Amino acid sequence: MKIQRYVVGLYGANCYIVSDEENMEAIAIDPGEYSSEIQEYIIINNLNVKYILLTHGHFDHIGGVEELKKLTNAKVAISQEDAPMLLDPSLNLSEMVYKKILCNPADILLSDGDTLTFGKYSVEVIYTPGHTKGGVCFKINNVCFTGDILFKGSIGRYDFPGGDFSTLMDSIKNKLLVLEDDVIIYPGHGNSSTIGKEKRLNMFLRDLME
Repeated sequence: MKIQRYVVGLYGANCYIVSDEENMEAIAIDPGEYSSEIQEYIIINNLNVKYILLTHGHFDHIGGVEELKKLTNAKVAISQEDAPMLLDPSLNLSEMVYKKILCNPADILLSDGDTLTFGKYSVEVIYTPGHTKGGVCFKINNVCFTGDILFKGSIGRYDFPGGDFSTLMDSIKNKLLVLEDDVIIYPGHGNSSTIGKEKRLNMFLRDLME
């Protein structure tokens, strides 16, 4: 499995292209902005992008969805709770910044425990609300894409509409920290880490570890 990261947009969101190097099927996670680099990577490597997976519906994670879908014809998947954010710039918060972002309805509405496949890999959907009402993480083998719920050394914001501190911390404690310590996390912003390192070093999680 190959993971290619692109840092996109004004807020430096991570877009991940994850591919099976044997049959070149792939998924794109959180295309916050479409770039020529992403386009060239997909075309040069002859990737068949099967799904565009969204951890949540904020503008900095969905801004490149429509252009990427035109290039790949991939199916767009987001949680049922966050699906309305694709259709409303006030909900995805884009009208607060430089431009309004409006997407078409999602092709797939995700729920906790759902599984999607690309190549020989299975993607497990883990429901992790708290940053938004319908935030999800995507786990593939020993890798977990955590969106804006858990970062290296930090946690997601909970002061946006749909956010809630206690819900966020509950999601981290009961859905993420229960994973094996060697699980690698790839967050929506910043660098990767592991569950074990965050248990030991993330000051925001100290109360959860007592």
